[in-house]
Amino acid sequence: MGEMNKAIVTGILRAGAHIEERLNESLKAAQLSVPQFNVLRILRGQKQRAVSLSVVQRRMIKKMSNTSRLIDKLMDKGLVSREVCAKNRRQVDICITPQGLELLQQLDSIIATTEEALTKNLSPEEKKHFLQLIRQFSAVPQEKN
Repeated sequence: MGEMNKAIVTGILRAGAHIEERLNESLKAAQLSVPQFNVLRILRGQKQRAVSLSVVQRRMIKKMSNTSRLIDKLMDKGLVSREVCAKNRRQVDICITPQGLELLQQLDSIIATTEEALTKNLSPEEKKHFLQLIRQFSAVPQEKN
């Protein structure tokens, strides 16, 4: 069983790396990385409400310590804005700009095409089953060292 567990984990890591590589290729023309794209999608989901950096960090697919640097790069591109929170001067609120929303809208069909290509070998029933397995895998409590 140990070898099978190792094969499962290794297979998931390889599949994840392959998926990330394909998504990076799809985002290359927009000069975005997958983490930057993820931040923009998180902010779009806030429906024009500003959120703190900690909210963005919690919702990211890959937890990163350099999220503020990602935000800085997105600000330089005019895709997000940042303001000091009026209620808590130590908190910075982040919001997607109209330019960021427009870029995401342009990328939606490109990403959908990439996702379709990545999952085309699975039947609708296999996709449902795969999602169930992923949810089970992700629900395993993590041990603290």
